[in-house]
Amino acid sequence: MNQSNDTINGNQNNDPDINFDVIEFVTSKVPEFKIYEYSIEKETYYLFGVCDIDPNDVIRRLWVPLSQVGYTIKSGYELGEFILIVSPTVPQRERVWINVVLLIATIFSTMLAGSLFFFNGDPFSHPVDIFKGLPYTLAIMFVLGSHEMGHYIVAKMHGMKTSLPYFIPFPHLIGTMGAVIKHRGPIPSRTTLFDVAVAGPIVGLVASVLVIIIGLSLPPIPVPQDSLFTIQLSLPILFTIIADFVGGYDPEMVIHPVVFAGWVGMLVTTLNLIPAGQLDGGHMMRAILGPRSAYVSAIMPLILLSISMYIFFILQQNGTMWLFWGILIALFASSGHPEPLEDSENISRGRMILGILTFIAGLMCATLTPIQI
Repeated sequence: MNQSNDTINGNQNNDPDINFDVIEFVTSKVPEFKIYEYSIEKETYYLFGVCDIDPNDVIRRLWVPLSQVGYTIKSGYELGEFILIVSPTVPQRERVWINVVLLIATIFSTMLAGSLFFFNGDPFSHPVDIFKGLPYTLAIMFVLGSHEMGHYIVAKMHGMKTSLPYFIPFPHLIGTMGAVIKHRGPIPSRTTLFDVAVAGPIVGLVASVLVIIIGLSLPPIPVPQDSLFTIQLSLPILFTIIADFVGGYDPEMVIHPVVFAGWVGMLVTTLNLIPAGQLDGGHMMRAILGPRSAYVSAIMPLILLSISMYIFFILQQNGTMWLFWGILIALFASSGHPEPLEDSENISRGRMILGILTFIAGLMCATLTPIQI
């Protein structure tokens, strides 16, 4: 191996005063990769060597520790020679203005929905009426935002490159299609995959419970007699337990819109915990079962389509939601799940128990026909 005293600057805080020897680091982490030649161009190391292990295992071992000190890595072949390319991570500028614009748009779309559908406002004739929907906006944004921030904070704790939430405004009864965050780069391990996936439903469900408790303490908003439609909600088991605990709840009474926001949070929890594809439940199942989770993901569309047929033809009710999700998952779950870099180690027993309890909580938030108008 060629020897060199060349070093490049790199560390977790990108401090240029601390020198970091890439070659020494790589050889210490993966002694099975024997470097026989290297070159340096513009602070990028090109390492040629022979692997006594699967070349993919080299990437798996090095990705996380190198990313923690400010480097990225990729591999390939050049004229038949195996090569590792190690270079300083180039920070991507976050276009936070997009997050802000979508956040503001979603605030207004949910206020519009709240004012129009729940607080008897007429924001089209009286624009100031849009602010009547503010209590609903605060509740629904808290529920959905908590879910995504659960993902975001845990992902950052594990050193993943994650965007801020992107809220999605949508002009319908709820006023939004929820929110998403984007992960950049590979998933370090099954443990990381599980922790990030389970954090959203847990935090979001806790927020939903708090909002429901607060909403049940508020007086209902009277429904005008000339209202064009009414909304009838099917209440999941967890909702009724909370209502019984709070006391004084009548299933036939009109609920405050803040309660509806918490109910939506429960519905979102149920849908996100479907163990298939890129949903939170799919990530959790992949972390728990490993590659075998593909069998669960493959059968879930059939289960959901069967549920929808049962609702349509046996219960004689509307099963469109489960039909939609069955088709959606069938279309997108077939692409498979990205493999974590460290995929050989099972998650801990404590995490498995937490995952099972979370799936049970999701079932307790489910109803066959959530909403009828």
